[in-house]
Amino acid sequence: MNVSSAIAISLGAIPGALSRYYLTLWFGRVFGVQFPYGTFFINITGAMLMGFFVAYFLDRGIGTPELRLFFAVGFLGSYTTFSTYALETSVLVKSGNHSLALLYWLGSAAIGYLGLEFGSFLARRLS
Repeated sequence: MNVSSAIAISLGAIPGALSRYYLTLWFGRVFGVQFPYGTFFINITGAMLMGFFVAYFLDRGIGTPELRLFFAVGFLGSYTTFSTYALETSVLVKSGNHSLALLYWLGSAAIGYLGLEFGSFLARRLS
């Protein structure tokens, strides 16, 4: 990896991580913390954005390699968070919220997939 790639990833990671952090706080204030609404929203929209980005930019070869690294690896890599998803599922299970844990665990995967496909669909419609 060259220096420009590392810089592109780093510069993308900063707004991705900050977006995740502030959205999580906002969702917690607005909807409460009984369910991880923020992470759920972030992972779904992140999957949708990844689908759009891949279908619109990568499949067409649009943008420089650094721009691709900035957005897909840097921004989306720090914006979405599978490890937090796993932790929050575990917390819901351990707290006895088995129904919510199952909804969160399966819903994140299923709706995330649908978000990815929807983002790809939107990108193709712009063609």
